Amino acid sequence: MLEDELKEKEQTIIEIMARLDLQDEKIQDRIESREYQSLLKKTFREWSGAESEDKREYIRNILANAAASEVSSDDVVRLFIDWIKLYSELHFRVIAAVYNSAGITRGEIWRKIGKGKVREDSADADLYKLLFRDLSTGGVVRQHRETDYHGNFIQKRPQKKSRGSGPKPMKSAFDEEDQYELTELGQQLVHYAMTDLPVRIEYDPEFTDTE
Repeated sequence: MLEDELKEKEQTIIEIMARLDLQDEKIQDRIESREYQSLLKKTFREWSGAESEDKREYIRNILANAAASEVSSDDVVRLFIDWIKLYSELHFRVIAAVYNSAGITRGEIWRKIGKGKVREDSADADLYKLLFRDLSTGGVVRQHRETDYHGNFIQKRPQKKSRGSGPKPMKSAFDEEDQYELTELGQQLVHYAMTDLPVRIEYDPEFTDTE
């Protein structure tokens, strides 16, 4: 396991370097800076969180984009690294489903990620609700809300309950009414973790082979 981990780290560093223009003075200064070195140390110190190839690629993309881009501050990038460890692959499939589909419902997301129909009282339904709580409280997704010209959220008008309508049924895990969108943090997470910079130089992937 330790040998595999070292190979993965070596491969990841090589792939990051292959995506950066090392002749660019600004990028060279960035990767040699204490701030960027701190991001590298944090990532590799917590490497056990990259339990899949997809997550390894997310980490590679974050570090490559953090070297080449200034869209997000280093504090935000550290949060993204924490999210790679915290969230499961299913979380990221939901994030990808919401991306560029602002206004999508839970039911639509469930179908978009290729899931079939399940009972409302099933473990899968409970897991799906928990997943949305994670992403909502984590500040990755939110229910769609109208904004004014200055970007301020407009408060929803409370719906009046008709008399004699009885208790309101519990909302389905696969609700088809409430619409969801990514927060600005969620949008930047996609930009950093799910956007792969093109390879700038040719390199031999066998370089990581220690045999």
